[in-house]
Amino acid sequence: MPNSRSRPRRGARNGSGAAGRDELVSRSLQSAEHCLSAQDFGTAYAHYLLVLSLAPELKEDVKETFQYTLLKWAEELDALSRTQDLLGCYEQALELFPDDEVICNSMGEHLFRMGFRDEAAGYFHKAVKLNPDFSDAKENFYRVANWLVERWHFIMLNDTKRNMIYNAAIQKAVCSGFKSVLDIGAGTGILSMFAKKAGAQSVYACELSKTMYELACDVVAANKMEAGIKLLHMKSLDLEIPKHIPERVSLVVTETVDAGLFGEGIVESLIHAWEHLLLQPKTKGENGNCNNYGKVIPASAVIYGMAVECAEIRRHHRVGLKDIVGIHLPKNVKFQSPAYSYIDNEETVEPYTTEKMSRVPGGYLALTECFEIMKVDFNNLQELKSLATKKPDSITIPVVKEGTLDAVVVWFVLQLDDEHSLSTSPSEETCWEQAVYPVQDLPDYWMKPGDHVTMEVSCQDCYLRIQSISVLSLEQEMEVTKSFTKDTDLLSSGNEAELCSALANLQTSKPDAGEQICVLESTEIALLNNIPYHEGFKMAMKKVFSSLTPEKLCQVMDPHCEDNEMSPRTGRQNTVQSTSEPLYVLDVSEGFSILPIIAGTLGRVKPYSSVEKDQHRIALDLISEANHFPKETLEFWLRHVEDESAVLQRPKSDKLWSIIILDVIEPSGLIQQEIMEKAAISRCLLQSGGKIFPQYVLMFGLLVESQTLVEENAVQGLERTLGLNIAPFINQFQVPIRVFLDLSSLPCIPLSKPVELLRLDLMTPYLNTSNREVKVHICKSGQVTAIPFWYHMYLDEEIWLDTSSEASHWKQAAVVLDTPIQVEMGEELVLSVEHHKSNVSITVKQ
Repeated sequence: MPNSRSRPRRGARNGSGAAGRDELVSRSLQSAEHCLSAQDFGTAYAHYLLVLSLAPELKEDVKETFQYTLLKWAEELDALSRTQDLLGCYEQALELFPDDEVICNSMGEHLFRMGFRDEAAGYFHKAVKLNPDFSDAKENFYRVANWLVERWHFIMLNDTKRNMIYNAAIQKAVCSGFKSVLDIGAGTGILSMFAKKAGAQSVYACELSKTMYELACDVVAANKMEAGIKLLHMKSLDLEIPKHIPERVSLVVTETVDAGLFGEGIVESLIHAWEHLLLQPKTKGENGNCNNYGKVIPASAVIYGMAVECAEIRRHHRVGLKDIVGIHLPKNVKFQSPAYSYIDNEETVEPYTTEKMSRVPGGYLALTECFEIMKVDFNNLQELKSLATKKPDSITIPVVKEGTLDAVVVWFVLQLDDEHSLSTSPSEETCWEQAVYPVQDLPDYWMKPGDHVTMEVSCQDCYLRIQSISVLSLEQEMEVTKSFTKDTDLLSSGNEAELCSALANLQTSKPDAGEQICVLESTEIALLNNIPYHEGFKMAMKKVFSSLTPEKLCQVMDPHCEDNEMSPRTGRQNTVQSTSEPLYVLDVSEGFSILPIIAGTLGRVKPYSSVEKDQHRIALDLISEANHFPKETLEFWLRHVEDESAVLQRPKSDKLWSIIILDVIEPSGLIQQEIMEKAAISRCLLQSGGKIFPQYVLMFGLLVESQTLVEENAVQGLERTLGLNIAPFINQFQVPIRVFLDLSSLPCIPLSKPVELLRLDLMTPYLNTSNREVKVHICKSGQVTAIPFWYHMYLDEEIWLDTSSEASHWKQAAVVLDTPIQVEMGEELVLSVEHHKSNVSITVKQ
């Protein structure tokens, strides 16, 4: 507890009121200290609030002790799930100490745990601004900066071509008479500033994100345009005339489009704009002053698609195995990725994922020609309104190359006006990714020239939806056409839509009533497809069990071992006498895992899974049943744990775990938060000879030159943003570490060989060091801009997993240097590697 035992300062006060106040303050301080000694943090906190309200001059004297009391009381409230009380305490504390970085950081941590990530990021950022050397706040901020200012802002602002084309289109519109402008989804305010520079008389900009709004205010002021641009922190759908803007505008500019065009709500916002905020459009052939009419930039868009074969997309969205190291996956369990789910599926966030197809590991093969999916006119209100209610269109595309159908890839051409356009095609050098619609649930994914791909396309719930994707062979088409020729009326009416529907029904498999749909994240599907991962764990678990009970395990491994009996109930070998105690295995790795079932095949083992979702538990039960496990073999640990935050506990009061499986590395490529604390608890819960998996982790890295990483991490000066001063403001939100990288396809030049940077030992922590220096030999001259890193996870001394391998479900990460360092071949560079809590920082020692 901090040693802050302040007494009120007694001044030369007159009157009994001041004396009474001082007496009350003194007694409250004494009571607070007494409560702290008794660890009654709630009462102590109340006393300190009274002291500070009566004697604000004592703020600095009691600050440290107040912080300590607040943090302890907040922990208690959090444990009791008294969320409102907890937030109320922090709000009171921040009223008293609005510029206290410790309180801001702690408030952020609680908000983040509650799932309020945007708000948490704001508090972390404020703490860092208050004290740039506060390491806890910096590490927290780096973790959540992506929620404050998403990384695509940097990439987009660095796209000079995109900026120039938008600028040219806005300039042309303003110069032709569209003088009042509304920028919807302003971001940094760059489009608003283009309009103002072009000569717009009045410019309004709305931005929903508080952080981006504040950032835009700073940017607009720095470019001396605050008098000409009115920024509004609100959603465009809430804008009213004349409350927020005085009258209807003649021009709306926006770039509220995502990889699937509609996903950021452009249709809904433009319908509202045309009805409430924009002047009416000019009708064809009508002449007159442009200032009397309304228009939108972009004017229209054409959406394109292409069917592709891509192994990388396949392994992240389709479980391609029927058997995983001896565990049979039954047909009645259907795994789906969130990107492939029906409209009414609660798991669906958006019906596609995104990829930079030009950089997808292993590349892709186009199986069809590029085809048009849909056109949309943003200057036609009726067309925008009909989009959401229109029935799906059926599209049939001929196959031109033989291959496996893995996805339909989608991009668009944004027509800003009749002269200026932007394409997000994978063949273009652009800041955009493409939308990917993975294909699942087909009886056969193989197709060849002469076949056709069919799909239904619509715009529903603000998303472009591509559903009912199927492959039709030539034989099937002939078969269906024959049956249709019997109905001459149908043929004469040319009802192609019904023909397509009948063809699609041949190929689209319908879910059976007894099927369990199990929706997994793409990384969880990639994990199921990761054979070396499961093989490694099976071998390592077998070795641990063998060392703990060699005479029992030999009955599993050696069919000639004496006393082998077959269980009449399950057909499995009775490997251990029923009177002996089982070995306990706890899997607390994140997400869906079949490791507990694999453990259950290796002897008399009682495996526990920590999966949380009901559909995942049902799927694991069905897999267990299909593999002839007794129903009681697999337990779900969270059903036995009252406090889910304290998962690491003993299986029974008198038993310990033989193996505890921890997730050390996040799918993003970073070390899991609080992993060393979890390892410390786990070591106390292991039986003699028991193991934590992995036992230790080696971190590797290399030096690279990568302009791509530089541009994705920070806005590069004034030139990229056409002379507008944006970089210093948005670059406050850059983070030193880029995550979710595919090192195999990252555009970069290696300047060194891989070196070991760090060892994290979960079983023998005394081998760990908090900091070390690593010498790196330069093997190629160039500029070091980044240090990508990955891990080797050692399950034991002989079995390890590489998080950068082709089969890995993990991505890699990289430290991006603030300033590139010129190096020559033959030189040595010294890296300083520091490990603090679960965070690793890598800096170049000059």
